[in-house]
Amino acid sequence: MDVLVSWAEAFIGVFKQGADVFTGLLTGIVPLLLVLLTGVNALIALIGPQRVNKFGEWAAREGVIYYPIRYLVWPVLSVFFLTNPMAYTNGQFLPEKYKPAFYDSAVSFVHPPLGIFPHVNPGELFVWLGIATGIETLGLNVTDLAVRYLLTGFVVILIRGIVTERITAFLWKRSEATAA
Repeated sequence: MDVLVSWAEAFIGVFKQGADVFTGLLTGIVPLLLVLLTGVNALIALIGPQRVNKFGEWAAREGVIYYPIRYLVWPVLSVFFLTNPMAYTNGQFLPEKYKPAFYDSAVSFVHPPLGIFPHVNPGELFVWLGIATGIETLGLNVTDLAVRYLLTGFVVILIRGIVTERITAFLWKRSEATAA
């Protein structure tokens, strides 16, 4: 009989644990995202959607000179101010042809600033802290690593944005050719 009771307690324990996780989400990340969405929408309303859209139009101009705006400045500002995962919504201000590349740049930048700006992706902070612990164990400076990681992130997101933009253009042309 004790075995049966133990199994029953373990069975219901799984669901209790699931309920605890669910409650944690409802009292943690969900309200945070709702307030963040409301705040960002209010800020956009105050600034004026036309002005924000104009920035998107400006960043979407043709030419190599606009690559850093689209794939470095805009994703970095988005990740810094809106954090992960809200940062990806700023792609809405760019034309469709640039959205995949913006997303690639933004999603690639949620880890590099963690050593200096942990607020950008607190859910993944354990990754950085694990690396930092190993660096400190070796007697090395963690701040040097954090700065190098951030600077490398700038270079990587710019390259990824440009490459993804070109891949997207190629695939769209190919799909248009096969559709015709």
